[in-house]
Amino acid sequence: MNARSVQYKTAALSLAATLTLALGAQCAFAATMNNVANGLPPVQHAGDIAYVSGGIGSDQSAAFKAATAHYPLSLEFARQSAGGNEYLADVPVKIADAHGQTLLSTQAHGPFMLVTLPRGHYVVSASQDGKTVKRSVDIGKTTHEHEVFVWPT
Repeated sequence: MNARSVQYKTAALSLAATLTLALGAQCAFAATMNNVANGLPPVQHAGDIAYVSGGIGSDQSAAFKAATAHYPLSLEFARQSAGGNEYLADVPVKIADAHGQTLLSTQAHGPFMLVTLPRGHYVVSASQDGKTVKRSVDIGKTTHEHEVFVWPT
């Protein structure tokens, strides 16, 4: 292989890497703009996990409910009360993989959290008033998991 062909290959690889990064950033920007246009907060990222949380107010709550089918995992947080369930915000959430490694540790900014995860088995933990509830979920190619976390008063 001569020096000129090495230069061309190096330039081609550099261009491919630049285009890949630009396309990834453009896709993330488009997803965020799509969420904002649909009444959802911007998408957050933690490694391979994309998520959005909120749902305070009737408009944003309706937007989350409408978007649920587009995410492999949806979470809902509430507390039991005498008059029925009350939605919760500021709920600490952790998602761990099948080996127990924490992949996401965040706080839900409202009663809903929508999460995009790769296929696999996960344990979702949510805490309220010192009480932690854990749920096992299996994310597949076409599955959608919806978990409701309800704490007693």
